[in-house]
Amino acid sequence: MAAAEIVELEPALQEAEDQLLTALRPADPHEGEPVYLEIRAGTGGDEAALFAADLYRMYLRYAETRRWRVEELSRHETGLQGLKEVICRLSGDDAWGRLKFESGVHRVQRIPVTESGGRIHTSACTVALMPEKGNVEIDLRPEDLKVDVYRASGPGGQGVNTTDSAVRVTHIPTGVVVTCQKERSQLKNKESAIKVLMARLAAEAEAKAAAEESATRRLQVGTGARSERIRTYNFPQNRMTDHRIGLTLYKLDQIINGELGEMTSALAAAEAREVLGAVLAGTDGRVDDA
Repeated sequence: MAAAEIVELEPALQEAEDQLLTALRPADPHEGEPVYLEIRAGTGGDEAALFAADLYRMYLRYAETRRWRVEELSRHETGLQGLKEVICRLSGDDAWGRLKFESGVHRVQRIPVTESGGRIHTSACTVALMPEKGNVEIDLRPEDLKVDVYRASGPGGQGVNTTDSAVRVTHIPTGVVVTCQKERSQLKNKESAIKVLMARLAAEAEAKAAAEESATRRLQVGTGARSERIRTYNFPQNRMTDHRIGLTLYKLDQIINGELGEMTSALAAAEAREVLGAVLAGTDGRVDDA
């Protein structure tokens, strides 16, 4: 076989290997569950809020291609159509399996629309993915919850509630706060907020347990660990780099428009390779570089 033919076959062979690894990995305990997606603007001011809105559109377009159902629970907008925070629920075929790798800090490098000097700025957003039903039992005592109601905000017109139906739930022991304002019913918003709160607390508990069991694990996926920078989106170079697996793709324009399949498949294969390697080696989750 000619060298050129071998080069042409390499992408197909890699894809086949990734699919095989993914099929052989142990079943995920959250497989088939709906997932909560939470995006928050981080460092970078208005530009971070604009990037948060871009990330949200990216995930919504990906969800559309996968025919998932999307239920927006809360949205806090800023100027210039940016987002300070947004929470939604995604349900459908393999929603958790495809998105569980997205938890972490997403960094963007580009020239902001507010930049008159043409300088490239670096901003960041945090993304958290939480399965609706965690493996950890969460006992929410009424005395540990502070519930506040307020008038929902929005872009104006009929989209803004005229009653105090928005709900903010604070878990006093941890300080975790969840807001929900999608429904016009205060009761429904409270129920949704508590579900998100329980998912977030469960995800944090699972992350802590996973870190204690496997402190040296390289690929922290699905743990909700938001302190880790996982990905950089470089717009001037049309480049996306996932730092956990060293994957760099020069088609950011397509990725930001929802074409996440190649990236999510590579992350799933990396996780499967690591898990299977640990099983075969009889280790506790550590995989040698060799």
